[in-house]
Amino acid sequence: MPVYPNQSGWPGQPPDPYGPPPFPPPPPRRARHGLGFTTLAALVLALAVTVGLVASRFSAHQLAPHGPLAQSQASALLPVDDPATPADLTAAVSQVLPGTALINTQLGLRNGEGAGTGIVLTSGGDVLTNNHVVEGATKIAVTVLGTGKTYSGSVVGYDRQDDLAVVRLSGASGLPTAPLGDSDRVRIGDAIVGLGNAGGTGTPTPAPGRVTALNRSITASDESTGSSEQLTGLIQVAADIQPGDSGGPLINAAGQVIGVNTAASQGFRMGTGGGEGFAIPINKARSIAEQIQAGRASDRVHIGPTAFLGVTVSDTNGSGAVVRDVVRGGPADQIGLAPGMVVTRIDDHAIDSATTLVRTMDRYRPGDTVTLTIVDRTGQTQTAQVKLARGPVG
Repeated sequence: MPVYPNQSGWPGQPPDPYGPPPFPPPPPRRARHGLGFTTLAALVLALAVTVGLVASRFSAHQLAPHGPLAQSQASALLPVDDPATPADLTAAVSQVLPGTALINTQLGLRNGEGAGTGIVLTSGGDVLTNNHVVEGATKIAVTVLGTGKTYSGSVVGYDRQDDLAVVRLSGASGLPTAPLGDSDRVRIGDAIVGLGNAGGTGTPTPAPGRVTALNRSITASDESTGSSEQLTGLIQVAADIQPGDSGGPLINAAGQVIGVNTAASQGFRMGTGGGEGFAIPINKARSIAEQIQAGRASDRVHIGPTAFLGVTVSDTNGSGAVVRDVVRGGPADQIGLAPGMVVTRIDDHAIDSATTLVRTMDRYRPGDTVTLTIVDRTGQTQTAQVKLARGPVG
């Protein structure tokens, strides 16, 4: 990530003084209770209660779709031919739980913390998660639920536009992996359970519900970079997916992972109502993960360490990315970049927004030298060369 991560942290770090105004607090949510490593059987009663509450918690609010709805929400909540019971869902969770991981990050430049979830892909320690779970991290600790062991993690690569990343665990071997299903077989009305580190509590927590729509598109904004991404082809569910569930498995009644939960963290928010959740289909996520594991960089996939410019930026009126803050001693600070200046070009790449700047910086690696075109606070255009440093993840 080319900008300084001004994420608020986990939970409730004060917002950056140069950042956007804080988001209003979310509506109150029914508490979700975690389960210990040895108390999975206790899920039967919890799921029996919660499944009955899903429809009543599901908000009538509907996100304005950017793509076709496979079926309206009203019809999605009609009775369907799905005989899944709470006991079935408990058994399904038990199959995926060992291959689920809890991810905790330190955002060292601002002394913040983050929490999320991951899906163990390989016994050697490759873990799939959301990019926004590890974005800005200077230290990553991953606890695999099947072993209870905690490992140091490093990011192999990420796809910012699809919000996916692969974390590799140091010294891991013989890990249980999560069984992956076929997301092309998902249907509206299917019973599901989201599993994750809801609220950053450190215990796995189930969120049962049903699929309500397919092929959804939403716009996700990231206050740490000032950028936004449109996530497409998502599975929408009526389930209490919460911050901390991000990157965790969406599980079908057969005990297979059919999606990667994508929920709003403190610094990564989506315009949704309460009781709604979205997941990236596992077929798409698996394909991107395999590209990252193979080390194949592309316009969307970044492999290896992140190049660091050392600024936070926001959008202007389409003529660049305005600098909000500069990291003291960072590359941008060394060439005199200051708040209020506008970056309009990096090398031959035109910059018309914060999102464009972020995506353009993903093309570079630490140690690269780039030429910035800048409009200063007097309106004068300048150019300056800067050597990019190694920065926080993503």
